[in-house]
Amino acid sequence: MGSTMNIVRVVCAGVMLLAGSVAAQEGGKAIQKTTISLGTATPGGGFPLYGNAFAEIMNEADPSLAIGPRNTKGSNENIPLLEASNLDIALVAGEPSYEAFMGIGRPPTRLKILTAMYSSPGMFVVRADSPFKTIHDLVGQPVAFGAKGSGLPILSRYILDGLGLKQDEDFKSLYLDRAGDGPAMVLDGRAAALWGAGIGWPGFAAVAASPTGARFIAPDADEIARIRSKHSFLKPLTVPAGSYPNQNDAINALGSWSFILARESLPDDVAYHLAKTLHGAEGVFCKKLAQACETTAANTVAAAPNVELIHPGVLKYLREIGVVK
Repeated sequence: MGSTMNIVRVVCAGVMLLAGSVAAQEGGKAIQKTTISLGTATPGGGFPLYGNAFAEIMNEADPSLAIGPRNTKGSNENIPLLEASNLDIALVAGEPSYEAFMGIGRPPTRLKILTAMYSSPGMFVVRADSPFKTIHDLVGQPVAFGAKGSGLPILSRYILDGLGLKQDEDFKSLYLDRAGDGPAMVLDGRAAALWGAGIGWPGFAAVAASPTGARFIAPDADEIARIRSKHSFLKPLTVPAGSYPNQNDAINALGSWSFILARESLPDDVAYHLAKTLHGAEGVFCKKLAQACETTAANTVAAAPNVELIHPGVLKYLREIGVVK
């Protein structure tokens, strides 16, 4: 009974965070605050890192905002939480977003894009002293493909499928309870490789900064062409040299853009307010977090599968600044 009551309290607390106005005192004056619940992912991954920085920058830029990040199981949980209006906004990887928008394996979602976050080039990392140098070298090996509810395993499935490989049959697939558990598994030998995506991704940084060092494995040019011939929505992306310790060369990879999605019922004026605050603080956000340098109004328009998928309140702001006609 006690555990049931605790769950009820947690659920109620989560619901109370949904967008609304509350009065607060600041500098002796009453400020009407708009509270926003933000879903991220499991600790130790790129989404909580980004989400916490996003909330901090936004709350500092506009004291009337009270954005509260919340750890979740990741993209695959964030989408239904948004659809049930149990979150206001949430971070969602490119592949789960694409499948939800296109209605792949489910009815098309009515969620809307608040902003593009950053591009997510997918690749594997192994210890620098390991014998593995290509994706096919990893066949039959234990590979950590990411947290169970995150979008990372979906990205890898598409990429491997494009190469004629099955993730759960051709590899000893490992799915994590916490994204942050992956690097240690590679370093102590429990996993031959860790799959991940993005520039400045914490899992890659941890392996690359370790005494063993790291080697990154991505599809080669022929493999990229083969994958895109089957899954054209995946985009060629580059990880610039120096993105990780001792990474001296740029790495060509495939991936997509992650988004901050909003529940369909998020009021237009709230979405407009969030977009105006965010893009007014682009420079500050970029200085705080390297990945956030890609969080721009122009990238949101370029990354959206269709401009109509962008929240109407955000579109109003984008038209005002001339990014959308």
